[in-house]
Amino acid sequence: MEDRSLRMPSEAEIAAINARHLIETPLKPADLLFVFGTRADVAERVDAAVRLWRGGFARWAIVSGGVTPGDDRSECAIIKAAMVARGVPATRILEEHRAQNTGENVIFSLPVLDAALGLANIKSVICLGNTWTARRYPMTLQRHWPEVEKMLVTVDSFATPRVRWHTDAEFRRRVLHEWDKIEPYKARGFIAEWPVA
Repeated sequence: MEDRSLRMPSEAEIAAINARHLIETPLKPADLLFVFGTRADVAERVDAAVRLWRGGFARWAIVSGGVTPGDDRSECAIIKAAMVARGVPATRILEEHRAQNTGENVIFSLPVLDAALGLANIKSVICLGNTWTARRYPMTLQRHWPEVEKMLVTVDSFATPRVRWHTDAEFRRRVLHEWDKIEPYKARGFIAEWPVA
């Protein structure tokens, strides 16, 4: 079976991905910064989290991510430690150490958030993750926590500008790999449409 993520997308598909997947949302201060775990571009993720914190864009943060092969520390432990080293108060960062995918990031974090803050007290969330995964973060939140307002910030270490993602072979592969998950994941109930028209 061919790897569809290696294809060269058509102009129409590039336009659709730019318009519907690699979206940016206006930012305003939120109740929570949801930092999705990663092993790729950790420094960029931490830089963005610290920048948002210092800018007053969140009162609380949660970092979610479990242990992955090659390290005995969870993604959460690695990212939180780096955020704290850069000045974000440890007491303001909640932790989720089990998640192995985006769905688990949300499913496992909701009870942590509810116990610490009460879900009803959280009205707005900024999702922070990889550029190529893009709107799948807030779509996952929409599936499990539709009531909360969602914003999206994405980061990557590619020298290629985001709008030219299709001109870089690896950037293109990552974006297409994630884009191709959207409809099957919606059909299976893993994610829900977002933004809601």
